[in-house]
Amino acid sequence: MPSPQDGPWLDDAAGRLIRPYTVSGGRTRPTAALDLLSLVMATGSQPQSPLGPEHALALGLCEGPTSVAEIAAHLRLPAVVTKVLLSDLVDCGALTARAPRLHGNPTDRSLLEAVLDGLRRRL
Repeated sequence: MPSPQDGPWLDDAAGRLIRPYTVSGGRTRPTAALDLLSLVMATGSQPQSPLGPEHALALGLCEGPTSVAEIAAHLRLPAVVTKVLLSDLVDCGALTARAPRLHGNPTDRSLLEAVLDGLRRRL
């Protein structure tokens, strides 16, 4: 029986019930330019066309500015699948996305280590 925090696609005994790329309809490229540090936030606008339950879960995580990496960790999906889901939501106006405001060198080792530490704490 899946636990509520695992979402509908995980089962303790069986593992992943739905293949990750099924969630994105087999698509591997997002239409919006998103990277792991991109910040997405709900606009308050609801999608006009019905989207899958994974889209609804992702949208629910975006009440405040949230990074793509954080959303992927919460959904327990690969980053590329998460980017496809989020870009669907950007395309329909339910989310806004922006590049993170980085001060200094964006590949600064301390920044990358902080992101990695944050992801490890969430997983």
